[in-house]
Amino acid sequence: MSQTRRLLLLRHAKSSWDDPSLADHDRPLAPRGRKAAKRIGAYLRSEQIEVALVLCSSARRARETVERVDPPGKVVIEPALYGASASQLLTRVHRLPDDLYCVMLVGHNPALEDLTSALAQPGTELTGDKFPTGALATLAFSGPWPALAPGEAALTAFVRPRELVD
Repeated sequence: MSQTRRLLLLRHAKSSWDDPSLADHDRPLAPRGRKAAKRIGAYLRSEQIEVALVLCSSARRARETVERVDPPGKVVIEPALYGASASQLLTRVHRLPDDLYCVMLVGHNPALEDLTSALAQPGTELTGDKFPTGALATLAFSGPWPALAPGEAALTAFVRPRELVD
């Protein structure tokens, strides 16, 4: 019997649009985003979620989100995650080492929402405002990473920062 694996999909927290001259890739977190990322970090610690590896988009807002969430495990910045589609994210997940059981991807919409919807078992739906900034989806499945396919994972948690208390 194979051990359950968890894939955590974290959308970067709310970014700032204060400086319209900045390229999209270079936008920092807004004050609201900094607070939301701290809330997600506190959630991870309260739930004792032990992330082994964090794969993070190279966008400034994604990196700043990871800094404030401060998840356990090794953080790897991957430029290819910026602008990646759900299919490209899944291809990256398929290449994960077999000895990892809990991995977090930090990236952007619509890819994260699309990937969550695709991987979740039929009948599972995101409700409300779908996948807002700072939200964290947790998917669980059995088997090796390359076997993860659409409809094969259970959406075991979906946390929006505004639902958490400081």
